[in-house]
Amino acid sequence: MDLYIIRHAQSTNNALDDERKRVCDPELSELGRQQAELLARHLAGDAEPEFERGRLAAPNGAGCGITRLFVSPMRRALQTARPVARALGLTPEVWVDLHEHGGVFLDHGPGVGYVGYPGLSRAEMQAVLPGCVLPDGVTERGWWTGAREDRPGCEARAAKVAAALRQWAAATDERMALISHGDFIDALLRALLQAGQACYFVHANTAISRLELRPDGRIWVDYLNRTDHLPQGMIS
Repeated sequence: MDLYIIRHAQSTNNALDDERKRVCDPELSELGRQQAELLARHLAGDAEPEFERGRLAAPNGAGCGITRLFVSPMRRALQTARPVARALGLTPEVWVDLHEHGGVFLDHGPGVGYVGYPGLSRAEMQAVLPGCVLPDGVTERGWWTGAREDRPGCEARAAKVAAALRQWAAATDERMALISHGDFIDALLRALLQAGQACYFVHANTAISRLELRPDGRIWVDYLNRTDHLPQGMIS
């Protein structure tokens, strides 16, 4: 199974020069919208055919040949997925466990601390990403409960996703793409590759990493944090 792990495009929070202006579930910035469109074009057909171990990157030689698209329930990931799903002709599937470390929260400072927010409702998600498949855990009240997820919680969630991916790899030869977030992608890659806490896998906005998960449990890392689809001045 080929796995494409992709970080969302630039959000308004990513572009802030004052962290006090952060919001709990930001949308894409204008640059982010442009990045998402370029990502979609690249995945669908602008990618150069790549020969690896004697085979083309995609069976038809065009684009990446992705057959299934999963996306985090956070607004910036959903907005990134919209042009991608359209370009690939796929029905995107919301996978709640792909959300960013911490969940939906804001730090309100001394005396209040971290406050959790429910995130987007089912109707709101369908408005942001029309036609997406939603799990039962997403309700009209949102999908997030509690305040801020701690680091061990994020690591455990990444291990759970990694285990699911390994299980699929033993049963399917699909080409899957995940649109997620920087800190969670780091945790997921470390879970998949059994890397320790001494390393951090950096991902730029809309950067792509590709791994081949083999049925016998071995993993081939084709590339990490690739931004070929972005002009130099648009990498963030």
